[in-house]
Amino acid sequence: MVTDITKGYHMRYAGFWKRFFAFIIDAFLLGMLTFIILFFLGFVIGGILASPEIVMQISDYGLPVNIIIVWLYFALQESSEKQATLGKRLLGIYVTDSSGEPIGFAQATIRYFGKYLSSIMMIGFIMIAFTARKQGLHDMLADTLVLDH
Repeated sequence: MVTDITKGYHMRYAGFWKRFFAFIIDAFLLGMLTFIILFFLGFVIGGILASPEIVMQISDYGLPVNIIIVWLYFALQESSEKQATLGKRLLGIYVTDSSGEPIGFAQATIRYFGKYLSSIMMIGFIMIAFTARKQGLHDMLADTLVLDH
């Protein structure tokens, strides 16, 4: 347990490895979800219409569809009552604002898109292991914390 002197109470920050494994779980689940959705769009709709051109046009939407699915997966769950994705819930961690309060959809969206900046040379994620409050760049941008139950 860590005392957050600025807030006057104890917070238990989730560490790098716990957050990393939660991400691996979420990535696996998202991969399956995205595959099912793109399979449905490409093969089912394309098969029904029996048009290879339609299948190719649908496949052009793969990346944008994936970005939207992943964004909504993270933002909707982290701003929900549970304050965590399925991976985070399985590992007993959750997202709050810097005061320990739940975050809203806009803040969760900033946090999600901030991960693109964090992924540049992975420095924004590596920061989690070295900052006092275990924050990555995306957490700092969105003014969020990931706490351990």
